[in-house]
Formats: sequence, structure tokens, C-alpha cells
Amino acid sequence: MFPIGDENTHSTTPLLNYLLIAANAAVFFLLQGGGNNDFTYAFSTVPQEIVSGEDQVTPGRIVVDPASGQRFRAPGLQPTPVPVYFTLLTAMFMHGGLMHLFGNVLYLWIFGDNLEHALGRARYLGFYIACGLLAGLAHVWATVTFGDNPMAPSLGASGAISGVQGGYILLYPHNRVRVIMFRMLTTVPAWVAIGLWFVFQVISGAGTLGRGGQGGVAYAAHIGGFLAGVALVKVFASGRERQQIRSGRY
Repeated sequence: MFPIGDENTHSTTPLLNYLLIAANAAVFFLLQGGGNNDFTYAFSTVPQEIVSGEDQVTPGRIVVDPASGQRFRAPGLQPTPVPVYFTLLTAMFMHGGLMHLFGNVLYLWIFGDNLEHALGRARYLGFYIACGLLAGLAHVWATVTFGDNPMAPSLGASGAISGVQGGYILLYPHNRVRVIMFRMLTTVPAWVAIGLWFVFQVISGAGTLGRGGQGGVAYAAHIGGFLAGVALVKVFASGRERQQIRSGRY
């Protein structure tokens, strides 16, 4: 099931959502150079750094592509010029590749606008960042608890966007979401589209336990971000409807 759009319940311009999308794209193309460069390895979240509070620096290495036999240099962890805990924030705006960026931006485009309308721009920004930070901490916890590689850097907006989906399913469970399913275009309620996505994250995450790694996907961050969104959205939305009624927006 692949979502491509949803039912909008507002006519306002989701300016902050657009800015978040632009920020993710700008960091990827301008600071990361469209790939994994030294900036990426300096500002990604490294679980060992978060647990110890100490910056970790490792040498680069030569990696051989098993399919093509091509050799290329993979940078090691670079010095982080800010406190390592700050990488929980910076990693939220970086991506490992173009498809990684596209997938996250698509989900943010689909689900973020209604949530911005429900919370208001300032609260939506606080909600987005809070979910992203908690998702990053969930990944660190899972890495340490289940014996994954604590030196492997993690990055991406997936945790924060998972939080957006968690908030969306609580506030707009019956909104219609356009999806491609079995090669057909159809619509399903948001609770079905997002609920099935979450079930897939849980099953996939459980399947990686005890293997010393997560196959390149931080499922714990997805799950943690989603649960954070479910838990926090009503807190951030508290009093918002009354404010909109007084301002004439309803």
C-alpha cells in the first residue's frame, strides 16, 4: 500500500510544512552534497555518542560493491563541532539517499498539512521536533538494548514524520487517503493506511531483533516516533479549537 494523497480538511496554506520539506531538501543537496559526505558523518546520530556523551571519530575505509566490484571510500565518523546530543536534532534533517529523501518528503507532504492546521504553526513545529527527538532516543535505546552496532550513524526525518502520522491517525482517523494497492488506485480511511504502515514497522522491527543490526532501517525510530505522536498530539492541540473559534477560523 503506497499513499499518494489525502483528504484536506482546510483551505489554509501549510507554510511551515512547506518550510520543513524545503529544509530537508536543502540540507541534503547543499550540505550533504546529495550523498553521504563528511558533513553527514559529523552530524548524524551515533548511539555510542549519545550514551557516552563523547564524540567518536573513526578512520575511513574502502568498501567494495559486491554486485559491481567497484571500490569506493566510505568516510569514517567525523569530529562533531557541537555537543553530540545536538545531533539528535541535526540528524532529523539529513538523508542517506535521494529515495530516502523522496519517501520522507512524500509522507510529510501528504499528512503534515492537516496537522499544521489542527495545531497551528508554532505548536506543529514543537510537535514535529519533539517527535523527532523522542524517535532518535528510541533508536538509541533499541540499539543498546538489543545489541546492535552502537557506532553506526543514523539519520533521516522518518522518526519525526512517523510522529506526524501518529498525530494524524488520532485527529483524522476517518479522512480518506488515496493509495496505490495491488496496482490499483483506491481510497481507504486514514486509520487503515497508517495503521497498516505501523503494523509493518512493528513486524519488520521485530524481525531484526538479535541480528546485531537493523538492515539499514531504524524501525525503532519509526515506532518510537509514531507512539510519541499518538501520546503528544492531544497535548499540543489542547485549547487550539477554542482559540480558532474565538478568532473566527471555524
